[in-house]
Amino acid sequence: MTASDHRCPFDGDTDPDRAAIWDMLVARDIAAYAAGDWSMVEDDFVADGFFGIDAGKTANVDRWGPRFASLEGYRAEWLRQARETHALAVNETVAGDLRALTDLSRIDVDGDFAIAHKKFDGTIRLKSGASDTLRWQTLYFCRRVEGRWKIVGFCGYMPYPLGEQRRDGAKVLVASRQHATAGPYSPVLRVRGDADIVVISGQAPLDLAGNVIGDTIEEQARVTLENCRTQLKAAGLDLADAFKVNVYLTDLDNWPRFNAVYREIVPEPFPVRTAIGCALLPGLLVEIDLWAAVRR
Repeated sequence: MTASDHRCPFDGDTDPDRAAIWDMLVARDIAAYAAGDWSMVEDDFVADGFFGIDAGKTANVDRWGPRFASLEGYRAEWLRQARETHALAVNETVAGDLRALTDLSRIDVDGDFAIAHKKFDGTIRLKSGASDTLRWQTLYFCRRVEGRWKIVGFCGYMPYPLGEQRRDGAKVLVASRQHATAGPYSPVLRVRGDADIVVISGQAPLDLAGNVIGDTIEEQARVTLENCRTQLKAAGLDLADAFKVNVYLTDLDNWPRFNAVYREIVPEPFPVRTAIGCALLPGLLVEIDLWAAVRR
């Protein structure tokens, strides 16, 4: 089954357990998320002992950690993300976009316990005319409770594929020490081989008409990074090919919030990076320029 196949891959008559889990984690979850209605899925969870592990989009398991110690914490984040998606995405197409990019073709069942391997790989159309890329995977831990499958925990936001390395790429992470407060960037990268270098001008959170998109740093960061991706695609590259990034912020207090979005969108190994606080054109909270390379 491919991520573009919207149908349940499991027969409800011959494989009712997997069919029920797929319906819970794909059909019902997406419908609820698109509607921003937690009540549609609240009965799909076991609150007692619920936990969630956040991999932070990194293959380095030493950086994975507990993020949701209770169902209430996860519910709050689920609702926050649903509101953000509703504000940015084309609401008429978001459910279909999510179904198209979601793959739940593997579910391991052992008696009353199951692990569902849910993968996200694709884009959601945004009102700005740009798109938001989702590329990660989550393991959902499920149990049969009084005859019904429910979610008891998960390990989420893992890279997809896990441990992906661009073998044909030009950037190589160099082993180096850095301070404990380092953010999502590499201290040293080497550009190897016979590489083409592509440099893009500063990108801002603007649509094609020149309108500023987004009022918050999160919204503007997403649009700006997607605009960077669009420029790189014109040269046959992607954000994974970037090796040097410069970030310009009007307010350096927005740095942690910017980094949270940056981690979601930019794949590892992270580019080397510099951040600067400065004045920008009216309405802009962020601007980004970068260098990218790919081996010929």
